[in-house]
Amino acid sequence: MKRSVGQFIARTGIRIPLILWSIAVLYPIIWMFIGSFKSNAEIYANPWGFPETWNIQNFVTAWSEYNIDTSVFNSLIVTVVGALLTLLLAVPTAYALERIRFKGSNFLFTLYISAMMIPMVLGWIPLFFLLEQFNLLDNIFGLAIVYAISQLPFSIFVLTSFISTIPKSLEESAAMDGMSPYGVLWKIITPLSMSGIITVTIMNAIQFWNEYFMALIFLQSEGNYTLALAIDFISSEAQYTNAWGTLFASLVIAILPVIILYAIFQQRIAKGMTEGAIKG
Repeated sequence: MKRSVGQFIARTGIRIPLILWSIAVLYPIIWMFIGSFKSNAEIYANPWGFPETWNIQNFVTAWSEYNIDTSVFNSLIVTVVGALLTLLLAVPTAYALERIRFKGSNFLFTLYISAMMIPMVLGWIPLFFLLEQFNLLDNIFGLAIVYAISQLPFSIFVLTSFISTIPKSLEESAAMDGMSPYGVLWKIITPLSMSGIITVTIMNAIQFWNEYFMALIFLQSEGNYTLALAIDFISSEAQYTNAWGTLFASLVIAILPVIILYAIFQQRIAKGMTEGAIKG
């Protein structure tokens, strides 16, 4: 009996902070979602109430008048190109560091992992002048390259953990059958590391979609704005035009793909991170 009471108290002590934290996280999202369907008059009259009519005019205004459509397309291009480029660079690098032993391989791996500890802000000024020199400043593809390079250490760290558990006998058998090293990498290693690849891709995509500061520094023209910059522009405008409903609608447009993506691949992400941690 005492044990049951103790277990109940322990579980309650764990669940109450989790419930409070969930409320603190979900409440602003729900409030923002409801506000996106309200007019400015309704927002000021009753900020916490439901709208009298669920109107999508705020979404139409954000999409057409504030060029959210262009920003969504730019963010999509940056996210897809950055995620694919990261994989294209990280998969061969992780395979080489794990399987090919050469002089300095351990040091190179340590260098990659150490790069995860370096704040990205330290490289913003050199990157600015480097992109300017290569005519990639104010270019969404230049921004995608920067995103890909910034996530390389994390991607290599995760993928190396997966590759390390693949039996070498599979590669040896394939090599004896005449398969080239690149064939082994793309036809054997890559499919067997798919859990890690999917996990890395999703987490990188979410990071690229939400990123703000590097986009603010490296993009200058409004036509190249990503979604984060467009929302920041609407936020500045809302202070003078009171277009809070439009701002809420643009925020919903920004977070909805992330929520849907994470909801679909939630188990895959958790499984991939767990397997990577155990295998590492």
